[in-house]
Parts: sequence; structure tokens; C-alpha cells
Amino acid sequence: MPNILVKIPRGAFPGGARAQLAHNIEKAAARAEQMPEDPRHRALCWVLVEEIDAGLWTCGGRDVGAQVLTCFALALVPAGVLDAPSRALCVRSMHDAFVHAMPADDTRRLHSSVIVQEVAEGHWGGDGALWTLPALAQAAGYVHLQHLVAEVAA
Repeated sequence: MPNILVKIPRGAFPGGARAQLAHNIEKAAARAEQMPEDPRHRALCWVLVEEIDAGLWTCGGRDVGAQVLTCFALALVPAGVLDAPSRALCVRSMHDAFVHAMPADDTRRLHSSVIVQEVAEGHWGGDGALWTLPALAQAAGYVHLQHLVAEVAA
């Protein structure tokens, strides 16, 4: 049940490439979080892609957009969903999502920055209510956390 904020340079992923990027990012996060393919669960994986105007994105105080395609993703995930190997998979898969959506005629080097930030238990709100990890596990269908759902039901 991640919320993923993606920032890319304006025009770097035109039209279909931007849609493919959002789709690839969603798949990467869902895979790392072990969410099933069921659309009811996947609807809880939010990806927001924002384009940043040229000159507003600097590296070391310089606009390097002509040489480097910089991409950023912040994945907010409920604490307890990802272990260390899953976080590594998430970061690697999101980088790959940028690589695979990059237009073939773009010859710049790709640099991605992916941050996985855990939201502490009792700090994730949705529709006016705080969610617990068992409730999130049920709603998102986390395969590896279904024992939490069973414990609450018992």
C-alpha cells in the first residue's frame, strides 16, 4: 500500500513513456511489498508523477539536465511491510522502471535516487481513519502478512 512520489524532468518521458514509467513503478512496489495482482489490492498502490521544469533541478548547484537524466522516487510504505531484502528489491526495481521507460533516443546517463521511507504504525491515515498493520495487510493483500489478518479475526 505504498504512496510513491516520482519526480522527473519535464518532457523526459513523453506520452506513452510517462504512462509506462508509472505502471513500471507500481509493479516494482507491488512486487517488493508482495501485493497480489488483484485490482482491489493494487488500487491501494498510488503513484504520483510530477514533472520538474528545466533549471529547477540541480546537482551540486548546477543544471546537468543536458548530460544526465535525473529521476527521483520517494516510496512511503507502512512500517513492517518490507524487510532489508525487499527494500533492496524495491530500490533496484524502481531504478529498472526508469531505465525501461526511458525513450530509446535519449542518450543521457540515467541517475536515479530512490528513497524508501517507512511510516510508523499508527501514522498511516486513509479516508479519515488511522490504519493498523493488520488492516493494511488485509486491504493490500500482503501475501507474507496474512497471518496478521488471521490473528485479528481469531
